[in-house]
Formats: sequence, structure tokens, C-alpha cells
Amino acid sequence: QLRVVESGGNLAQPGGSLRLSCEVSPAAAGSPSMLRYSSIGWFRQVPGKEREGVACIDRWEGLTKFTQSTEGRFTIYRDGATNTAYLQMNRLQPEDTGIYYCAVRQTLWSPSCPMEAEYYEYWGQGTQVTVSS
Repeated sequence: QLRVVESGGNLAQPGGSLRLSCEVSPAAAGSPSMLRYSSIGWFRQVPGKEREGVACIDRWEGLTKFTQSTEGRFTIYRDGATNTAYLQMNRLQPEDTGIYYCAVRQTLWSPSCPMEAEYYEYWGQGTQVTVSS
């Protein structure tokens, strides 16, 4: 069991930047962190729409994926020392507004970097990002 906690959501102006954090910790104290063995996905949800993937990074950190709208503006990476994954969002647009969720996939077989919510086992509570002038 893992605990996933997002933070960093805020109000930003168009063209601005935000960095979201996703801290992954074992639910049982003293258990080893499994972040290094996990794939991480970031998803966005707006009212009335399904949750959509915006970025993912596989457990080996050799593969990242983005959508057409986030490619070149968003970066996904993680810090093994702090068991935290990040989503750096630059050149923000109003269409980036939504609740952002971090998701963790520990299943070892493919796909290793899915952009579909169904493949992830653990989810955070979400953090609100609003892009508006």
C-alpha cells in the first residue's frame, strides 16, 4: 500500500509556471519506499470530463510521454532521495486549468508508461490548478 500526496496547485497567469509535487510513501511506517520501482502518471480532470493523462514517466526513467498539448511545455521527473515526483508546467494556458492527480503504477509488465487512468493502482487526492488572468 502506498500513500500519494500532491501539492503545488495554485492560481497562475497565462504564460506563467507552476511545479506540482507528488510525494509517494508507504502506508506502513518503516516500509521501504517503492517509488523507484513505480511508474508515475499525472492526470488532469475538469468538471464534466473524464480524467485525462498529461504526462508519465516509467520506472526506469528512460521513457516519458506527454500529450500533444503538453509536449514542450511540461516536464516530468522525480527525486529518488525524497521519493517525490514532479510536474513542471511552463507557458501555462487557460486550457491547463483543472484538478491534477498523481498516480502510481507498480505493476511490472507493460505498459510501463501508460496515459490511461485504468492502469494505475494508487492515486492522490488532487491539487487544483487555475490558469487565468
